[in-house]
Amino acid sequence: MDHLLAAVDLGSNSFRLSIGRVIQHNGVEHIYAIDRLRESVRLAAGLDDDKRIDTDAMDRAVAVLERFGERLKGFHPNNVRAVATNTFRVARNIGELLPRAEAALGFPIEVISGQEEARLIFTGITNELPPSDNRRLMIDIGGGSTEVIIGKGFKPLQLSSLFMGCVSFTKRFFPDGKITEDRMQQAILAARRELEGIAKQYRRTGWQEAYGSSGTAKGLIAILQESGYSRRGLTLEGLLTLKAKLVKDGRVILEDLPGLKYDRSLVLSGGLAIMIAAFQELHIKTMLAGEGALRAGVLYDLLGRELAHDKREETVNRFMKRYHVDPRQADRVRRVSLRLFDQLKLENGPEKDELQRSLRWAASLHEAGLSIAHADYHKHSAYILENADMPGFSRDDQTLLALLTLGHNGKLTKLKNSDPDYNTWLTILCLRLAVLLLRRRENQEPLPISLEVRGKTVCIHADKAWLQAHPLSDYSLRTEKREWTKAGFDIDLVEV
Repeated sequence: MDHLLAAVDLGSNSFRLSIGRVIQHNGVEHIYAIDRLRESVRLAAGLDDDKRIDTDAMDRAVAVLERFGERLKGFHPNNVRAVATNTFRVARNIGELLPRAEAALGFPIEVISGQEEARLIFTGITNELPPSDNRRLMIDIGGGSTEVIIGKGFKPLQLSSLFMGCVSFTKRFFPDGKITEDRMQQAILAARRELEGIAKQYRRTGWQEAYGSSGTAKGLIAILQESGYSRRGLTLEGLLTLKAKLVKDGRVILEDLPGLKYDRSLVLSGGLAIMIAAFQELHIKTMLAGEGALRAGVLYDLLGRELAHDKREETVNRFMKRYHVDPRQADRVRRVSLRLFDQLKLENGPEKDELQRSLRWAASLHEAGLSIAHADYHKHSAYILENADMPGFSRDDQTLLALLTLGHNGKLTKLKNSDPDYNTWLTILCLRLAVLLLRRRENQEPLPISLEVRGKTVCIHADKAWLQAHPLSDYSLRTEKREWTKAGFDIDLVEV
């Protein structure tokens, strides 16, 4: 089975087109994105006080759909699904726009309910995340509505669609672009009132992970991380720091907000107010970016099945084949690096699990760059893993994978800008040592070294007879000792 599916998401702020190729691999169907289009339409900004869309907004929408329609020519109607959200739901003159929009696109358009929108968002995010038994909170702040979902596995437990969005709130509370403390507090309070009706029930259900899937969430994450307001994802402290900056500046200054795109800057104030309200009302501690959302949910609905396996494993296997990775050497490096990782005796928890998984995948793909060139192949590998479209992997997943791969060879000073934390440094050490020991591409049994970690001091216990019989490995281990000094670690090579 190898065919194309297309999803069109007609949001209140942006219109999106996603085209995915369905490939069957080992009896399991996967969707790989091959084309994506996104254009800012700001349809909700064209709604007047009587909930009627003005002519200019309609013309913008039709023009975008004509371009989408050209891309979709030749698609069978059964392989295309177009869904429209809040502005289409509430506009009193939608009867004027809908026929024009369908004619421009060349396919029927479904105006879906808020609940259906929430369900599809849940399906999309879930299919782009690794499987988990944890309950997950998902928030999608659109242009005119905000969907809030809690689900476990592939089953949604709570679905809500609230009548507030980044476009409508920006238009309502910041119509001239001026941002004051009073205006921001009014917007936050209004959003909290919308959330009050579901907050108690949602807090009672509870969750272990939280994801933001909209352009608002991803835009805020980019600003907070690149501005140093948050190390990873969203936190209430980081959001309030950003709010204080906007109030101080009196407006959104695009040049002073790294990571912010122009079209997102137009609705940043309203989206920020809603996100702060969600954190305060639902007592959210941290939120990460969720990929896929509505358009991915539509694609998986078209596919007609839900996938419960970890797509990242399938992706790694496909990448090994695509980049002609030697599977035997990858297996050797994987096994040795994981044995060394176990000797670190890191505290059990989600961070350890994530590092262990990432180390396994990095070991499998560390030689992907050899398909480009042997010189600096580790840099080629890192570039591939950070920038390729890897189904199942989040941006954070790929960033960590690329960091481990970049660090497995060469000088460690190149990693300083990435600022790895303590446990990540140790994970890089495990991969470097495994590659070093297996340079001859032969099995290494029994393992001639072991690790003992005491803070920033790492003792490498090495078999003395083995070192004498392997002068290149002996030299490389002593060179490694000098290299790690630059990273602030003391490597002590102990012959036993």
